[in-house]
Amino acid sequence: MKLLYLIPSVNNAGGVAKILALKTHYFIEKWGYEIHVVTQNEGHKNPFFDFHPTIVWHDIERKGQSLKAVFQYKKQLKEVALSLQPDCIVVADNGLKAYLVPFLLNKKIPIVFECHGSKYQKEAPFSISFLNKMKYNCTLWFKEWAAKQFDAFVVLNAESAKEWPASNCTIITNPLVIRTAEKKQISSKRVVAIARNAYEKGLDRLLVIWQQVAKRQPEWELCIYGVLNPETQLLPLAQALGVESSVTFYPPVVAVETVYLDSAVFVMTSRYEGLGLVLLEAMASGLPCVAYDCPVGPRSIITDGVNGFLVEDGNVEAFVERLALLFQDEKLRETIGENAQKSIANYELNTIMNQWKALFDSLIIQR
Repeated sequence: MKLLYLIPSVNNAGGVAKILALKTHYFIEKWGYEIHVVTQNEGHKNPFFDFHPTIVWHDIERKGQSLKAVFQYKKQLKEVALSLQPDCIVVADNGLKAYLVPFLLNKKIPIVFECHGSKYQKEAPFSISFLNKMKYNCTLWFKEWAAKQFDAFVVLNAESAKEWPASNCTIITNPLVIRTAEKKQISSKRVVAIARNAYEKGLDRLLVIWQQVAKRQPEWELCIYGVLNPETQLLPLAQALGVESSVTFYPPVVAVETVYLDSAVFVMTSRYEGLGLVLLEAMASGLPCVAYDCPVGPRSIITDGVNGFLVEDGNVEAFVERLALLFQDEKLRETIGENAQKSIANYELNTIMNQWKALFDSLIIQR
């Protein structure tokens, strides 16, 4: 089988790129698939994760958001698709242009959309003006309508499926490969967050929470792993909040297992999450996790008070209280962490990859 994946870039430490590396490697090694990947603006150069050496990379030069840029994107994409004639095309891109793919390409080839985020996701904050509200609502309408034009629209969990009321919607979650038997540092006083430094990941919200935590438990340290993006101004915010002495920023790491094992608590303050791969990884490592109940991923993984803590989205005081509970009670941290490890059995790699194979096979037969 020949698959063509569309993804903006793989030279970052994001979960979409990590999952793509994992899945394509499995397809090639297990079933001998031929994999092609289209990136944009040399987005395949220096990939952060290891990709299978037999993958064939293609690149599209894309400039801006204008109508002309869309037509140039269409022309280049059609050239790649026509030359390859893949059995199936998979879109792994949550940008608005990704929803245009069924209209840009020949519909004789099955096209699958991998939804890794919430339908309601915003890339940046905006003022609540009438014009912005109208623009946002039009975008939501377009996404919902365009989603129905794909041969299959794959979401990560039942919560995400509720956002997309379409007959072509199917659930295939992300696989998990971290399975550590090592003992984490339960007595550590490190709290860890791993995220792209982007608006939807809400690291600015985490620093606001930490301002309260640091006053009550100054002996604890917050470690944030991710590329510092100047646009989000995290360093100046940490200084303005007076927490720079207890917050340490680290670059992304490939061997993320060691980060989890050296930490005592994992936190997630995202504004939107499709699933939250790092949340799953932390739970698999036996870490107690505290997460905002944002749309839509964390609530599909965490049962509040059992295998983690799920906090009302945006409730800073409640988040601080949950952290205080874990900080004060080492036994509670251990119990929650053990429950977390037991609860992620449904994310086994072989089962999930067989679901993908069955989907591709069925789409090809239907054609």
